[in-house]
Amino acid sequence: MPPTTNGIVPGAEGLAFRPLEATDLDRWLELVVRIAGAEHTHWHETRSELAVCFADTVNPAAANTLAGVDGSGAVRAFGRVSKNRSSDKAYIFGGVDPQWRHRGLGAAMLAWQKGQVQARFAAEGQLSPQARSYAEEGNAAPTSLLEQAGYSVSRYFAEMRRPLAGAPVVAVPEGIRIVTFAQEFAEDVRLAHNEAFADHWGSEPRSVQQWEFLLRNEQFRPEWSAVALDAATGELAGYQLSQYDPERFTKEGREEGYTELLGVRRRWRGRGIARTLLADAMARYKAAGMDYACLDVDTENPTGAQGLYERMGYRPLRRTIAWDKKLDPPRA
Repeated sequence: MPPTTNGIVPGAEGLAFRPLEATDLDRWLELVVRIAGAEHTHWHETRSELAVCFADTVNPAAANTLAGVDGSGAVRAFGRVSKNRSSDKAYIFGGVDPQWRHRGLGAAMLAWQKGQVQARFAAEGQLSPQARSYAEEGNAAPTSLLEQAGYSVSRYFAEMRRPLAGAPVVAVPEGIRIVTFAQEFAEDVRLAHNEAFADHWGSEPRSVQQWEFLLRNEQFRPEWSAVALDAATGELAGYQLSQYDPERFTKEGREEGYTELLGVRRRWRGRGIARTLLADAMARYKAAGMDYACLDVDTENPTGAQGLYERMGYRPLRRTIAWDKKLDPPRA
C-alpha cells in the first residue's frame, strides 16, 4: 500500500504521493539528472527510457510507480518496479532529490517497492519474491540504503573502454557476411539475442514490445550496428547494436561509440564472429569521429567475454553492482 498521506513518511511535509503520470515525464527526467549530478554517476536514464514506463503494458505506471510531488509539480522522489511475467525476480529503480534527502524518503520508497514486488509475485502465484537493483560501485547513497535494507551484492559488471587509435582490423570469417543493421533484421536479431543470452546470468527473453523500446531509443545508432549473416543460407549468426550518448563529451571529455548488445548464436560460436563484429563496430565509430569504443560485460560471463574484450584492447574503467534480496511472501 503506497504512502498516501504525508504522516506516513516522516519529514515529507509538502509532498503528495501518487503514481507517476505521462505529464510528469520532463519533471521526472529533471529529477534523474539532479540525482546523477549529485552522485557523480556516469550514466542515467534518458527521456525515452523513462517514457517507456508509460507505454509498458506489463508494468503499467499506475500500479508500479510512486512519486513524491511538491506543490509546484516538481518530482522530489520516485520508485518504480518492473517484472516480466513469470520471472524469478523484479527490478526496482528509484531516487530522492538531493535537497530532500535524510528525511526517510529513500527508505519509504524502498518499503513501497518491497510491498509491490511481493504483490506482483503473489498475483502470479509465485512463492519466492526477489528484488534486484543496480548501482555504480562507490556510489554511497544507494549503497548505504540497500545495505541497510538487507540487500547483498550478487554480481559485478565492468564498463570497458579502448581508444580507437590503432584499433584492430579483423578478417571476416569464411562463409560470413557483415551487413549494416536495418529494420528488416529487427525480429531476427531479437530472436537471436534471446537464444544467445539464454545461458547468461540474469538475462531474460526480450519481448516484441521491449525490443521496440530499445530500437526507438534516441541513443540507438543503426548505422553503427551490424549483423553477421551465413553467406550460404542467409541465416543470422551474430549481431551488435550500438549507441551514442551525446552528453558523454560534456561529462568526460571524449566522444565514444557504445556497444549495447553483442551476441553470437551457438551454432556459429568459435569462428571469430564476435571479434569481427567488434572490429567492425570500432571502424564505424572511428569513421563517425569517435575517439573511443566502450561496452559493458558481466565479469563472470560464461562465454569468457571479458577475456575476449581484453584481447581486443578494452580495459576496465569502472563497475556496476547488482544488489539482490529475497523477500518474504506477502501475508494473506
